[in-house]
Amino acid sequence: MDALDAAVVFAAGIAAGGINTIVGSGSLITFPTMVALGYPPVVANVSNTIGLVPGSATGAYGYREELKGQRGRLLRLAGASLLGAVIGGLLLLGLPAGAFDVIVIALIVIALVLVVAQPRLQRWMLRRREGEHRPHGGAALWVGVLLSGVYGGYFGAAQGIILIALLGIMLDDDLQRLNAAKNVLAAIVNGTAGLLFTLMWLFSDTRVNWWAVLMIASGATVGGFLGARVGRRIPPLVLRGVIVVVGLVAIVNLLL
Repeated sequence: MDALDAAVVFAAGIAAGGINTIVGSGSLITFPTMVALGYPPVVANVSNTIGLVPGSATGAYGYREELKGQRGRLLRLAGASLLGAVIGGLLLLGLPAGAFDVIVIALIVIALVLVVAQPRLQRWMLRRREGEHRPHGGAALWVGVLLSGVYGGYFGAAQGIILIALLGIMLDDDLQRLNAAKNVLAAIVNGTAGLLFTLMWLFSDTRVNWWAVLMIASGATVGGFLGARVGRRIPPLVLRGVIVVVGLVAIVNLLL
C-alpha cells in the first residue's frame, strides 16, 4: 500500500466510522474504496470488517448516556448478535470466492434500497409503535437480530439500518436510545466477525491486508467519535446520497 492509497483508505475509514454511528452503511464507503484500489472482494471485506471494529466501539461509547437503563435488553440481544456474526463469518470463509462476488452485489443492492427507504421506514416504525409498550421485543426481535448478525458477519453494509428498523418496529422507546442500542449490537457483530477472521488468518490461509486494516481502524476510531458528537448536524440526505453513489460504483467495479 503506497502513501496515496493509505490516505484514501484512512479517509474512507473516517467517513465509515461516522456514518456507522449515525446511520449505518459505513461499509458502503470502505469496501468499494478497497475494491476500486484493486483489492480482491473477499480480502477487502475481511480486512474492512476487522478495521471497522474500533470505530464501532467508539461509536457505542459516544452514545453511553442513551444506553443507560438498557442493560437487560442488550444482554438478551447480545447473544443473538454474537451467534449470527459467527454464522455469517463462517459462511463468508466457507463459500467459494466466486459466490461472494455474486452474493455481495445482491447485498449491496439491498443495502442501498434500505439506505434510500430509511426515512419511510422510520415513519412507519413510529406509527406501528404508537400506544404500544414492548420493553424487550420478545422472540421475534431476538430472531431478527440473529439474522441481522448473519448478514453483518457475511457483509456488514447497512447492518445498522436493518437493526434500527427491527428495534424501532419491535420496541417502544426513543429513537436515539434505539440508535445507541443499535451501535452496541453492531459493535458485537463486527467484533465477533473480526475476531473470527483474525483467528482464521492465524490458523489457515485466510487473507487479510493488515495495512488496510490499520488505516481503516485509525480512521474509523476518529469517525466513531465524530459521528457521536457532531454527526447529527450533517444533513441525512447528503449522507444517503454519498452512500448510494459509492455503492453504485462498487457494483460497477464488481461487474467489470
